[in-house]
Amino acid sequence: MTVIPMIEECIEQPLLVALDPRGVLRLTMNRPAVHNAFDDHQALRLIEALDGAADNNAVRAVVLGAAGETFCAGGDLNYMRRMGDNSYEENLADAAQLARLMKTLNFFPKPTIARVQGGAFGGAVGLVSCCDIAIGTPRARFALSEARVGMAPATIAPYVVRTIGEKAARRFFATAEVISAEKALSLNLLSEIVAEDALDEAIEGIVVAILNNGPVAVAKAKRIVFDVAGATVTDAMIEHTVRYIAGIRDSDEGREGLSAFLQKRAPAWALPAQ
Repeated sequence: MTVIPMIEECIEQPLLVALDPRGVLRLTMNRPAVHNAFDDHQALRLIEALDGAADNNAVRAVVLGAAGETFCAGGDLNYMRRMGDNSYEENLADAAQLARLMKTLNFFPKPTIARVQGGAFGGAVGLVSCCDIAIGTPRARFALSEARVGMAPATIAPYVVRTIGEKAARRFFATAEVISAEKALSLNLLSEIVAEDALDEAIEGIVVAILNNGPVAVAKAKRIVFDVAGATVTDAMIEHTVRYIAGIRDSDEGREGLSAFLQKRAPAWALPAQ
């Protein structure tokens, strides 16, 4: 079984990657001096960390967070200057990488939790939208701010629109207004708002709830959401769900879970083989 190594939390590391013994992978953006603004290098670091974790059965859940007072201020200024000098082909490649990050995070096969302690602007709204769960503090603020600099939130649009809905997206894409934590909660951008000193405790509660469940079942539960979301309920869809649950019931984990429930004991979950 391969385990992602612990990386010492030091200022030299722009992305901190730490896997605890329970299988909780913490990805912490660590550029507080620039409000954790990201560039193409940080996007690649996140992609590589997620790709490495996707097939690592030791990883049970991911918490995406940031050091300092800001979750992520969007694009780094130097990065944006470079984009302004890029050719069309270079901008295509750069946008494709950002799109790859969003797709990788959105379809990551295990539960993902965004820890939003402060502002999340521009592309950071995409990061939050791509996480399964987002817990924020009252200081959390969001803005789809691209239009302010003559841009549009294109690569993050598929995920933001699915999260907040078309009508809200049409407003906030055009106005670039700041969205309060309370408004973000009503738009489903945040799952929950907790006091700042209760943020880590709230996330830990969610993590524990996930870890109590069968690891294969959790992954399959996430997958079925993607399979049925927005789809028409047809006979083929119904047949898919019937076969899906039959396969789970017929699995080692399914049998263990049912036996444990009937015997009133804690299930002995086994991590899938690598």
